[in-house]
Amino acid sequence: MRNLILWAFFRATVPWMAFGQTSHWDDAINAAERALRQHQYQEAECQYVQAEKDAETFGPLDHRLGVTLNNLAELYVREARYTEAELLFKRALGIWEKGDDSTATDKVTALNNLAALYQYQGRYGEAEPLYRRCLALLEKIRGPEDSGLGNTLNNLGALYSEQGKIAEAEPLYQRALFIQEKTLRPDDPALAPSLNNLATLYVRQGKYTEGESLLKRALTIRQTAFGPEHPEVGNSLNNLAALYSQEGRYSDAELMYLRSLSITEKSLGPNHPEVASGLNNLAELYRSEKKYAEAETLYKRALAIRETVLGPNHPEVAQSLDRLAGVLVLESKHINVDLLYQRALAIRKKVYGPESPAVVASLNNLGVAYAEEDKFREAERTFSDVLTILAKQPKPNARTLAMVYTNMSNLYRREGKQKKARDIAQKAKTIRDLGDSSS
Repeated sequence: MRNLILWAFFRATVPWMAFGQTSHWDDAINAAERALRQHQYQEAECQYVQAEKDAETFGPLDHRLGVTLNNLAELYVREARYTEAELLFKRALGIWEKGDDSTATDKVTALNNLAALYQYQGRYGEAEPLYRRCLALLEKIRGPEDSGLGNTLNNLGALYSEQGKIAEAEPLYQRALFIQEKTLRPDDPALAPSLNNLATLYVRQGKYTEGESLLKRALTIRQTAFGPEHPEVGNSLNNLAALYSQEGRYSDAELMYLRSLSITEKSLGPNHPEVASGLNNLAELYRSEKKYAEAETLYKRALAIRETVLGPNHPEVAQSLDRLAGVLVLESKHINVDLLYQRALAIRKKVYGPESPAVVASLNNLGVAYAEEDKFREAERTFSDVLTILAKQPKPNARTLAMVYTNMSNLYRREGKQKKARDIAQKAKTIRDLGDSSS
């Protein structure tokens, strides 16, 4: 249910101008914002680059330069151009760190955004201290119960949740919701992300009743605030569908997914990335129900949308390739499945780095595909590559390590190497038991 976690990027605000006073920079920034709202990313980038050139004439520490760099970086994040985004976020932070107290809020923006970027990339150790700095600065500026703390508390909670640190995530989500319930109206749509995030955590803990209650409350708030056909309502319906799917309530889940998808297509158009996400989620439901042909059709449509809109090297394209390959394996369509996994692996290496958690997952999937196609030598080499990466980590994830050894055991069993298979299976069990006892 990762789709329930919200990644709140703060946007740097454009300074007010006197009535009738405009500049080339204002025109470029406004044009970039219009293009961004219409998802015209190439046009938005051209306008932001022009705005950056204009802002540089105001001086190296001018607030407008920081705004431009921050918002251009956010565009690059949407396009998965993480290296470029990181450089721009750091430049914006450098400008605002050299400013006086009036730039403190801008510094919070840059710290949060840089931390969220690292979180996207799985660089959790670098993200956490930035979120902590962001929280400390916000509390100093606005006090410990300002509603603005909610975004960073939710992001830090998501950081811990992604790492399986549920005990650390829960109080952050609860504090975010407590602060916002105390400072906002009970029907304020700003409450919905906090409700969704805490609900996600409850679902992971098996507290389905509590999770459903929070998700329904978020849905009611959004329906009242935005109307029944708004994309945010579609998002809440999607989240409820994910819960019902996890509970095995497949008919309820399908109805919710279809309604969510209808709203998203109507409001954003049939080729929007959010539509691709909705198609992917519905396909996952069909996959759970063993409706593999229906799932395959939806995965292919989601892949086509993402390739067209986001480009062939976006991480969401890698996700679609993974999902499509997985369902083809379930349908026993093994021919060339490894090519889909190889392409997903190449994208993730480029975006996240050669030893990231996403790359580990891709390598594992590729190893399984090789094994299913009886390419035993390639499978063994691929699983060995995964173990090499994990061996470099100070404390590798026990579940991941056990899963790789289990897959290697299955490989050896397929090859008829029964003793080797038993030894590796025992190793996987030992690691899994140790991981369970320490969690």
